[in-house]
Amino acid sequence: MRNAIVIAASLVLTVGATAARADEAADPIVTAHAERLAVGTCGTCHGVKGVSQQPKYPRLAGQNPSYLAAQLKAFRGQQRGDPDAIGYMWGMSASLEDGTIDALAAYYANQPAPAAGPSQDAAMVARGREIYEKGVESAGVPACSACHGPDAHGIADFPRLAGQHAQYVMKQLASFQNNMRNVAVMHGVAQALKVEEMRSVAAFMETLP
Repeated sequence: MRNAIVIAASLVLTVGATAARADEAADPIVTAHAERLAVGTCGTCHGVKGVSQQPKYPRLAGQNPSYLAAQLKAFRGQQRGDPDAIGYMWGMSASLEDGTIDALAAYYANQPAPAAGPSQDAAMVARGREIYEKGVESAGVPACSACHGPDAHGIADFPRLAGQHAQYVMKQLASFQNNMRNVAVMHGVAQALKVEEMRSVAAFMETLP
């Protein structure tokens, strides 16, 4: 009985904390501040609506808000060590409060997702689709779709990859491979993939709506 009471109390506290964060993010002043940041500051690299036209910067429109918030907090805590994180995002995120981060994540999640990218080499895209949907069994690489969804729109805390710049995807795979982005699952995947396989997957993702 006592354990049940403790669990119930913990659930109440968790739900209350979550609701408080949601209320903070929904505060109109915080929301307006986040939108000004998105348009006036973040938009320089990521596009006003989160659809970056520069292939080295990720497209954020339609991205999962929980993933975006987690990444912004990782930048702020200097826990992401890839070159652009150190060069740009550590400083950009240093003064962001949790409410502003949540509001920024909500802003980008609510923007229309980017359209499919330019057509690529058909054989490369076909190989990329095969790897995405089935993995590479001989190398122990699981299907990307298991975490990122059959349409690459992401699942829960796993990011949307559909419509993402191929150049950006390649850069992140290299960061996973070198452990500059310390994510155990992705380190194993990137280590097992050949460069041409990574290029194929990146090309395929860029063509998805």
